[in-house]
Order: sequence, then C-alpha cells, then structure tokens
Amino acid sequence: MTKSATLASEAYGRLRSDIINGGIKPGAKLKIRTICDQYGIGASPVREALNRLASEGLLDHRDQRGFRVHSVTLQDLDELILARCWANEVGLRNSIRSGGLAWEEGVTAALQRLEAIPRYLSDDTTERNPAWEQAHGAFHAALVAASGSSWINDFCTQLYVAAERYRHAARTVPRAGRNEQDEHRAIAQAAIARRENEAVELLMEHFRLTARLVRAALRQDGM
Repeated sequence: MTKSATLASEAYGRLRSDIINGGIKPGAKLKIRTICDQYGIGASPVREALNRLASEGLLDHRDQRGFRVHSVTLQDLDELILARCWANEVGLRNSIRSGGLAWEEGVTAALQRLEAIPRYLSDDTTERNPAWEQAHGAFHAALVAASGSSWINDFCTQLYVAAERYRHAARTVPRAGRNEQDEHRAIAQAAIARRENEAVELLMEHFRLTARLVRAALRQDGM
C-alpha cells in the first residue's frame, strides 16, 4: 500500500469514527482545510476519504457546496429501519438455508465474543465500549455471512453503520428494561437451529425496538 493510500485510509477511519460516534455532529459542514489541520493529513487523502464516506451514505456531497454530514431525522430513521429489515431478512433467510458448519461456528463465536465484552466502559456511565461496538457489528455480520451475496452482506453492513450513528445521536436511549444480550442469544440460537421464521422475527423486533427507543430519545431532545 502506498503512503498516499495509507493516509487516505487513516483519514477515512478517523472521520468515519467521529461521524458515527457524534464527534462530528449531524448536519455539520466539513471543510477540507480544517480536517487537514486537525488530523495532520494532506488534502488529497482527506478528499479521497470524504468521497468514500459520501459513497457510503454518511456524507452528503453536492457540487460547489462541499461535504456535509448526513442529517438525523425521524423520517430517515424510519426509512433506514425499513431497509435494514428488508436486507437482513433476505441475508438471514439465505444463511439459514445455505449456511454450513462454518457459518454456525462463526455465529456462535461472534456471540460468545459479544457476551464476553462489557457494553459500557463502567457501570455508572452511558459511554459505550468501542470493543463491544466492534463485536456487536461482527455478530450482526456473522448472521448474514452465508447469504451467498457479497452485495447483500455489504449493504447490511452499511445499514448497520447508519443505525449506529442514530444510536449515538440519541444518547438518552434508556438502558433499563431491555436485555440486548438475551435478544442476541435468542436470535443466534433460533438461527443455528434453523428455525427460520422465528429467527427472522426476533431479528426484526430487535431492530424495531432499537428504533422505537431511539425515536423516543430524539423526540425528547426536541426533534
């Protein structure tokens, strides 16, 4: 990998993280020179990173108007969850029908890793553990890994990232009354047991419940 490509990857990773976790606010306009100064990276790698993020739907890019972080709205949230349910249902059904022992082992391993990592950095904070977030994404990717289509898998990942941005935007999402660990385990167990309809319904409800909590938090914040 060339130095320029390495710098572009670094810029992409840092920008992506800042956008998802809210370090760069929804709707914010991104100025290339400001980013260069902040990250200590040249204009060309930063521009390449911005274009890549725009192609993934995290940024809006219009000619002569630069880059802006995609806004957070209730309508967009509803459309996102609808798309996420559609794509992941196809991916999960295909994986249950076609996935072999390697897929089952992948789901099991991803679940075990997710359960072994604390979700929050401490019991008295809502600051999420980056290691948990990585394991969470890996678990959802494992569920659809045997879909038979890299397009579906990549789209599910893109939608997962978009949903994570909403989780961070709604920082007042309540933790009480929900056990995501139980939800993840039930989804995995149904999928591995090839109980297709049950697994799909559990996954869809998992997405919808998150959306309801995020929606309530955003409304509470005046959106």
